Amino acid sequence: MNIAFPVPDEVPPDLYGRRERDPLLRVLERVMNAHMHPLRYRHRKDVAGESIDRSFPVVVVDRAVEAHDENVMGFALAAPDGGELPLWRAGAHIDVETPSGLLRQYSLCGDPADSRRYRIAVRRIPDGIGSVEMHDEVVLGTRLTIRGPRNAFAFAVPGHGSTADHLHFVAGGIGITPILPMVRLAHRLGVDWTMVYTGRSRDSLPFLGELREFGDNVTIRTDDVDGTPSAAVLLEGARSTSAIYACGPMPMIGTLDRGVARGTEFHFERFSASPIVDGVQFDVELARTGETVTVPADRSALDAIRTVRPDVAYSCRQGFCGTCRVPVVGGTDGMLVCTERTQGERVVLDI
Repeated sequence: MNIAFPVPDEVPPDLYGRRERDPLLRVLERVMNAHMHPLRYRHRKDVAGESIDRSFPVVVVDRAVEAHDENVMGFALAAPDGGELPLWRAGAHIDVETPSGLLRQYSLCGDPADSRRYRIAVRRIPDGIGSVEMHDEVVLGTRLTIRGPRNAFAFAVPGHGSTADHLHFVAGGIGITPILPMVRLAHRLGVDWTMVYTGRSRDSLPFLGELREFGDNVTIRTDDVDGTPSAAVLLEGARSTSAIYACGPMPMIGTLDRGVARGTEFHFERFSASPIVDGVQFDVELARTGETVTVPADRSALDAIRTVRPDVAYSCRQGFCGTCRVPVVGGTDGMLVCTERTQGERVVLDI
């Protein structure tokens, strides 16, 4: 989820400079183009009525462990012919179709100025079918199909789409992936910024080596040394005039949400759906088998269905990607089983 202020459709030329050979200016020019690309895409689809398939093949050209506990694997993806890939901007993600056909979403954590490579990082989850497959089956030379890039976590530069004069980033574990390109862009532009990076232990945190170049701008806080961070700890370095960007698990986002002052520009992306509040237990019938699954008041239909159908398709668990939409028998619309539920009524799904 992202509650950021909207980014303007035009970026002032004095931010990105003229078309010169200077490397920094080339980087900034590419950032501007990445910003404008999704606007062009929306215009073509809405005005011309075109149906555009944004899926395309890539090949794994690099694979490396990114955390000392070896549970985070980084992948570099390139076009099979070595050509340029679609533009993207900080905060974007891609849908990755694994060799077995699963669809998973991963944030782009590389450099938007690199037009020929995407980089993603995948944390291995012991019972996560998709992450285990990415770690064990996806090797150098593996061909994948991806879709996107899409951006539900847009980054606004202070003075150009943001009224803040300082940026404060908060990343929890693998939540560093969408934050890292934002940090790099802020650093290149000379924007005043700070960051708190938290996780279970230093060994579990990916990209620590890359963050060293930013020196004291980055503060590391780990549970095994410092305990579970409070809002005050997570907001260390932030000001009343800061825009805050955060990505991480729901408890961290919840802590921040309670600690951020009213009126603060707060942008966030979370790993899972919001906690279920005042839920009601209901039954789901799987039409193709006749099985009935009871969905507890505090769990999603997706969680309950996966106990008997672990291969049911899902991706973001937040309701915006649509991967887990399942046809309702006798209904006109499908049900997003990761977030939608009934008020106790039985529902029959085409599973």
